[in-house]
Amino acid sequence: MSLESNIAGDEPQVDETAYVHPSALVIGNIRIGAKVYVGPCAVIRADEPGPDGKVVPITIGAEANVQDGVILHALGGTGVSIGAGTSIAHGAVVHGPCRIGRGSFVGFNSVIFNATLGARVVVMHGALVEGVSVPDGLHVPSMAAVCCDDDVCSLRAVSLEESAFAARVHHTNTYLANGKKQVNKIDK
Repeated sequence: MSLESNIAGDEPQVDETAYVHPSALVIGNIRIGAKVYVGPCAVIRADEPGPDGKVVPITIGAEANVQDGVILHALGGTGVSIGAGTSIAHGAVVHGPCRIGRGSFVGFNSVIFNATLGARVVVMHGALVEGVSVPDGLHVPSMAAVCCDDDVCSLRAVSLEESAFAARVHHTNTYLANGKKQVNKIDK
């Protein structure tokens, strides 16, 4: 794992129970919570200062997962907050300003920019969510573009099947984070 400070001198803070893959790049004002899993080739950068010269943090809540090839970044003066138990799946881009609520799921290759997702929101694969707030418990279908209030109003509630899928992804990655920590302890 590559942990680097940013130009403002901020250094990543990684909970000792988190697992960050050796190929992941974590730069600057990053706060990674307990039992978080960060997968191979993920890039998490809080390195762009705002007008005041400070870098707003990127925070990743407990038991969240940031999977292979995910990019988390933010415009200067803005941040990203990933809620506890949230899954950010392979190849997704979450670019601040952005806030994702507890227990949400962001699917493969989706893009979330300048947006707020409530708790338990499920964004399926290849979707774009930009410039809107999506309330708790809504479903964004694969390949959808949600970029205005009318788009948000057309979303339906997450089904039991979709909720179970998101929970399964969360549990699998929490298991991986815990298992990887045990392997790391044995290897040392």
